[in-house]
Amino acid sequence: MDRFLFASILFALLFQACSTDQINQEEEILDTNESASLYFPPLNSDSWETLSPSELNWNEGAIPELYTLLDDKGTKAFIILKDGKIALEWYATDFDKNTSWYWASAGKTLTSFVTGIAVEEGYLELNDPTSTYLGAGWTSLPTEKENLITVWNQLTMTTGLDDTQGDCKTPNCLTYIADAGTRWSYHNAPYTLIQEVITNATGEDFEIYFADRLKEKIGMNGTWLSSNGDNNVYWSTARSMARFGLLNLNNGFWEDTAILGDSAFLENMKNTSQNLNKSYGYLWWLNGKESAMVPQSQVVFNVPLMANAPNDLYAGLGKDDQKLYVIPSENMVVVRMGMDTGEAALGPSSFDNALWEAINRVIEP
Repeated sequence: MDRFLFASILFALLFQACSTDQINQEEEILDTNESASLYFPPLNSDSWETLSPSELNWNEGAIPELYTLLDDKGTKAFIILKDGKIALEWYATDFDKNTSWYWASAGKTLTSFVTGIAVEEGYLELNDPTSTYLGAGWTSLPTEKENLITVWNQLTMTTGLDDTQGDCKTPNCLTYIADAGTRWSYHNAPYTLIQEVITNATGEDFEIYFADRLKEKIGMNGTWLSSNGDNNVYWSTARSMARFGLLNLNNGFWEDTAILGDSAFLENMKNTSQNLNKSYGYLWWLNGKESAMVPQSQVVFNVPLMANAPNDLYAGLGKDDQKLYVIPSENMVVVRMGMDTGEAALGPSSFDNALWEAINRVIEP
């Protein structure tokens, strides 16, 4: 199946249940977490306060249907945080709160956040050529073309490098298609090399820097594992993913402690970063925008990413439908870890809409 046909079918599935009015609705972002009180679980503890669906006036009768969908689709772990507290937590029979699972590309959000910390600490600038940190010849491009590629291009998927080369990050695989900044394409190799940029800029191994500046400060567990020698994938419990979502919901602060205090970086991270794919920030997917692109396609669809989800949702999305949703207007974080739901999509899939249809029935009395 060619990429255009695949992308067309995918978006037809994404919006099959949505009316034209839903698709064309205007973006209404309600930033409530400045005034809402958030709970933060203690560090180095599995203690976590809860809220019952009845306390929230949720539709408890719709919860079994949600759990059936999760089970039918091979879900391993599912969590909804409301105001920082656990409102729903569900696990498959072979899984529990202490079991680790892979984030896949949802883990790109971790690298984005740590890049912001390195910028804030003065180790690098987003507009610097990537060759400043990786050295000349990190691609097979002529020098004048290679020097057009910046760290910002890596964060926004606009390097112009050939995305059909996949995860391979050696110079012979990093070949030219377009000038940096003129083409959006979902490409793992330039993304993965951001971690080497941070290593060389800070003088610390990326994983050590990540653990010291982020992981340990918010009580996460987990580890980075190489899936094929090129791509670095994060594994953790679902609760650790929820902790990271809560940190982002609170705009980079863990309680009153700034983990990333650069408000400009945070604002750019979770808003449209370039005009090619308006549903993409700094390695985060964005809902409620006027158009969207998907991995492995150059088609621009004039629809929002997830019509059934809140407009202000931003997300880490990974292969086999790993999901980290952050929804400021609902003061909510949602985590889904599990197996392939049947689409093997690298980013958004029709499962996003199916899942949000079920979630909406629960949270809307």
